[in-house]
Amino acid sequence: MRRISTGVVVAVLGLALAACGQSSNGVGSAADAGDAKGGLVGIAMPTKSSERWINDGANMVKQFQAKGYKTDLQYGDNVVENQVAQIENMITKGAKLLVIAPIDGSSLSDVLQKAADAKIRVISYDRLIRGTTNVDYYATFDNYKVGVMQASYITDRLGLKDGKGPFNIELFAGSPDDNNAGFFYKGAMSVLKPYIDGKQLVVKSGQTEFTQVATLRWDGGVAQSRMDNLLSKAYTSATVDAVLSPYDGISIGIVSSLKGVGYGGANKPLPVVTGQDAELASVKSIIAGEQTQTVYKDTRELAKVAVQMGDAVLNGHQPEVNDTKQYDNGTKVVPAYLLQPVSVDKGNYQKLLVESGQYSADQLK
Repeated sequence: MRRISTGVVVAVLGLALAACGQSSNGVGSAADAGDAKGGLVGIAMPTKSSERWINDGANMVKQFQAKGYKTDLQYGDNVVENQVAQIENMITKGAKLLVIAPIDGSSLSDVLQKAADAKIRVISYDRLIRGTTNVDYYATFDNYKVGVMQASYITDRLGLKDGKGPFNIELFAGSPDDNNAGFFYKGAMSVLKPYIDGKQLVVKSGQTEFTQVATLRWDGGVAQSRMDNLLSKAYTSATVDAVLSPYDGISIGIVSSLKGVGYGGANKPLPVVTGQDAELASVKSIIAGEQTQTVYKDTRELAKVAVQMGDAVLNGHQPEVNDTKQYDNGTKVVPAYLLQPVSVDKGNYQKLLVESGQYSADQLK
């Protein structure tokens, strides 16, 4: 009888986790850990269109439940109103903690006031929640360094420090409603701007301001369309040598655009194209010699930091932080814990991604 009862419990837990992972919009996708005594944790992720958010959500569910908490994981489908409604529902359900990766970092002030009124603690996850005092902590990576890594990869590959050039480059940034996008771009431009000013790098489109190069919702299709326009207007008789891309989904769109006009052949090699998140499709693209680089952020570790933060605040303790100056959300400086990213290309993906267990060799075939 004891063995039968245990099996039933395991099956129920497995079904709960599966339901959480399969929801497309988060509606009715609570993943509750049976008789957990630690209270309910609401986890609001922005979208399932990027595999990294699926992994982030699953990792936090697993780790919170291992500590005895119930979890309610929701995905907002990149629709702000969905995410607001989902957070309101979590508040109504009696969540004790909210972990939120916002779709629009400035859109949550009203709903987080409701959370504060209910004495619910809030952790901003990877994307900074802006414009409210009702956010307690921030778990993220060193986002400025991500941009520095992407740009430094470009300058190293082109040999700019050795005086080579000039080379043609085009610039892409992330979504203007995501605070991280600004950090990525500022980090990258801290490296690239001196070479642009010195004419070793030439932006033939003339588009260098963040507002000109931003990509709403990090959409790869939007990036592909913009790259199509750049190629048709500025590169009919010139060649693109490098593209600063802040994210793998954008990079895939850029590479598709370039291949559409003949790049990737023996006489017209693809330019250096950066990326971020080490998504499976992009890692395969790097192995195939198309996308050139990505920045790997081990979100298993980020989930661990967020869970440790949440567990600490729910038990009346002070979470560990390592940055109390950099992340001003417009109303307060949010105490943060920053993890370190790493640059990945064809030469080191085996060590960094396969040997670390992020991907198996079979997944990358």
